[in-house]
Amino acid sequence: MDEPSQISEYGKILLMAIIGILLVAGTMLLAKFLSPKNPNPIKLSTYECGEESKGTSWVQFNPRFYVIALVFLLFDVELLFIFPWATVFGNADFIAADSRWGWFTLIEMGIFLGILVVGLIYVWKSGDISWIKPTNQKPTVSVGIPPSAYDQLNATTYAVRDFKEKEIEEVLAEKAAAPVKLGFKPKFKKPNSES
Repeated sequence: MDEPSQISEYGKILLMAIIGILLVAGTMLLAKFLSPKNPNPIKLSTYECGEESKGTSWVQFNPRFYVIALVFLLFDVELLFIFPWATVFGNADFIAADSRWGWFTLIEMGIFLGILVVGLIYVWKSGDISWIKPTNQKPTVSVGIPPSAYDQLNATTYAVRDFKEKEIEEVLAEKAAAPVKLGFKPKFKKPNSES
């Protein structure tokens, strides 16, 4: 005959969590007490994959990383809510007990997903998801040339000539010049054999 358990199923999970925390904390305390403590500037410096670190580690991150991380976090948490919903929605016992449970969970999840989609559309329309935000700036220069000269130059169209290999060979043949003559004549002195 089986005796009833003194610990419930949740109690077993709690006991395992307490044992895990105690093991990790005990190992960290043991390492803290037993490890040698010889600090020096090299040991206290930042390790960057074997590279010498340059400058400070307090680098300002682009705020776009923060926005992308928040949007990811929202949709990651959304998945945590969808899994239990899917199990409840797919449970035939709940649907058999009362058919309104199916409609209730469907409407509830529709509202939840609708709020998230509205938030995504807002972030998208405000331009926080687009990684490269184009900024149109008209360059201004302080020179004596009037802007109309630039406009006229930019409005000019140039025709591209057809490529003909024969013409290129003729141009190259014309450019083939006589051998280059030295501008000076080197003179080599023979060493005197007289000593």
